[in-house]
Amino acid sequence: MEHQFDLDRFSKILTEKGYDGYFHTEGCCAGKLKDSIGEFLEAWRNGKEAPLIANYLHLSTYLNWNGEDKPKIECDMYVRYVNGKFDLQETELSIKSLDRFGQLQKQSKLSKLTASSFPTLKEAIAQVSDKPKQQLSSQSKRFKI
Repeated sequence: MEHQFDLDRFSKILTEKGYDGYFHTEGCCAGKLKDSIGEFLEAWRNGKEAPLIANYLHLSTYLNWNGEDKPKIECDMYVRYVNGKFDLQETELSIKSLDRFGQLQKQSKLSKLTASSFPTLKEAIAQVSDKPKQQLSSQSKRFKI
């Protein structure tokens, strides 16, 4: 199965999986995924920016954001980028659930991904979310005579 994609196909795969929010590429270049990466690649070609890790681009986004004082879920991707292609098999995905103070609550890391195994936004959120609390039964728990 194919695991190397150009920018258009890579951004389409992630957008179809639900990653349609705003990203930062290498800590700068904020915007929608394709725009953020494109802006960074242009700056790199012009000598203004460079990846911190050779042959990898760091992409970061929030999967769930409800405000500064609320819990949030962050996602960091380290995507191998060589010769104009993004390699999903060499991508590391780190998903973190943080409390309202920024303290780590739960973390999940994934690697060796393919286009079909890359988690959807909901699947990624579920990996670091607490399990739903069991609902109490509607029957009364009192002793009956």
